[in-house]
Amino acid sequence: MWGIFTRTMVKAGKSKSCGLAKPCHLVKPVSTIRITGRYLTHQRGLPTLPVPPLKQTCERYIAALEPIVEEDELKHTKELLSDFQAPGGVGERLQRALEKRAQHTDNWLSEWWVQVAYLQYRMPVVVHSNPGLILPRMNFRDKQGQLRFASKLIAAVLDFKIMTDNEALPVEYLGGKPLCMNQFYEVLSSCRVPGLTSDSVVNHAKSSRPPKHITVVHNHQFFMLDVYHGDGTALTADQLHTQLERICSASPQRNTEPVGVLTSQQRDSWARAYLNLIKDQTNKDSVSAIQRSIFLLCLDGAVPPVADGMYRSLAAVQMLHGGGCQWNSGNRWFDKTLQFIVGEDGTCGANYEHAPAEGPPIVTLIDHIVEYTRKDDAPRSSRVSLSKPQKLHFRITPEIQKDIEEAKNKLDILAQDVDMKVTIFDHFGKNVPKAHNLSPDAFIQVMLQLAYHRVYRRCCSTYESASLRMFRLGRTDTIRSASSASAAFVKTFDDPRKQNTEKVDLMVKAIKAHRSYTNMAISGQAIDRHLLGLKMVAVEEKMTLPEVFTDTAYAKALHFQLSTSQVPSKTDCVMCFGPVVSNGYGVCYNPMDDHINFAVSSFNSCEETNASRLSQAIEGALLDMKTLLEQTPRSKL
Repeated sequence: MWGIFTRTMVKAGKSKSCGLAKPCHLVKPVSTIRITGRYLTHQRGLPTLPVPPLKQTCERYIAALEPIVEEDELKHTKELLSDFQAPGGVGERLQRALEKRAQHTDNWLSEWWVQVAYLQYRMPVVVHSNPGLILPRMNFRDKQGQLRFASKLIAAVLDFKIMTDNEALPVEYLGGKPLCMNQFYEVLSSCRVPGLTSDSVVNHAKSSRPPKHITVVHNHQFFMLDVYHGDGTALTADQLHTQLERICSASPQRNTEPVGVLTSQQRDSWARAYLNLIKDQTNKDSVSAIQRSIFLLCLDGAVPPVADGMYRSLAAVQMLHGGGCQWNSGNRWFDKTLQFIVGEDGTCGANYEHAPAEGPPIVTLIDHIVEYTRKDDAPRSSRVSLSKPQKLHFRITPEIQKDIEEAKNKLDILAQDVDMKVTIFDHFGKNVPKAHNLSPDAFIQVMLQLAYHRVYRRCCSTYESASLRMFRLGRTDTIRSASSASAAFVKTFDDPRKQNTEKVDLMVKAIKAHRSYTNMAISGQAIDRHLLGLKMVAVEEKMTLPEVFTDTAYAKALHFQLSTSQVPSKTDCVMCFGPVVSNGYGVCYNPMDDHINFAVSSFNSCEETNASRLSQAIEGALLDMKTLLEQTPRSKL
């Protein structure tokens, strides 16, 4: 996730993504673009996304299927691919059309991707699409501490916004190559808008009158808060604190009609309710104010007390869905690109709508916020006249009330179905694989294969997001972590008849194979988006869908029972997202130097899956792989 490709690809062809494919130390801000001309020059100077050779993709597709399908299925798929790529065949025709599209667009994939992976996806954005991000618990436990921190958070985002307004964000590099920065400019002042069959995303920062306000929601009530003075200067943290106190005083009791919960509905249901809601001009104006705002701040109530070992998991579900309507799920507007969440008990984080961007821009902003809020408080501002925050009113008809009740019931069912386990693996971090000259991300991915195999005694289709930001308007492709090399390793690891040297050899081969696929993916040479592009050409040209795309093996390849993402950050946080298939897991991780943060999710309604069980298997696999490396003479590596 964050990210829908894996959830719906079986039906309609979509995938999931949240983070970078490489550790963050490979993405370093080394230069700054300060004016529009340079920014545009930077963007235009990026290469366009290539279309991989058809034969190459077909060969790599077969290799990806080998560990996850039966021999007879693999044989059948090979026959289909032989016909598909034959000279003069349908594959060549689709390939030529895709190459032609690539010649006439900035990015042949990006427009399709946003539509197919997100805007046409009809499941609720809650859990199924929007990721959550959990910050370490803050050191306050009361309303005043909450408002002080929230005020500094607002000031921090406005400080970051100066860079986006001036198009002056530091350009990031990967392996010496500049990356596309477009996503960073899409997350502020934007919002998803529901529609029947397909949604849209509107970025108001690009309008002739960009917004000067944020939305604050407290006790299910929405307020429009101007965060700039008339002269264009931002309110100070001290002034923002005064305004937040006013908002809380104006909303001392929880609203019985949590209008925001409507955004948690199945998208067509929400689109119908939305059209009904905005028939009333008051409602329309209130919704417009939320959609246009720079971002949304959720001032949450305290979460139920739990043992320390359970706190992070509880915090994760607060960020993902709010804990249900009895807690904070009504204190959200899930269509808003950025929702920062500050709880009265120090539980803080964010929830973001995935269509405009992947995880890295969000994490970069979070890192900036945390660094900013740790600074000493600025001197108190001189008293100035501040306009009163404007409460956003809603007129609730019986029909709208019925929609709200239906949304509350369905969200509570979904919230109760999410099984979330957040763990801090504190035995070691990325320092151990690096000490053995192994890629930390590849090490963790191979470990996930071992953990899953130990629980289920089989390999499964596994998704890891790979950044395509080396290319103009690049989003993601799929790193297929289940490989023949990883399968050979996990099947051998627990065999007492095998020598440690053989096991280490297979481990290193699996890690190198994953690293190789990662390099292919970030270079635009992976298989999943290419296959999707070929399929989309067939759909747009109203051709009969080639059998390659209706094949059982293709459905298995896209049924990602492990949907994973590395989202590294400077801050000791972790992102979380829901599984992308009913019998699968969502696994997000943030490798720090001496520990690793993991968030593992599954659905309680599936008897096969259990987030705690997989989390335990992850811990065991990490420890056992480290032990194996330490017990094997270095010369053997």
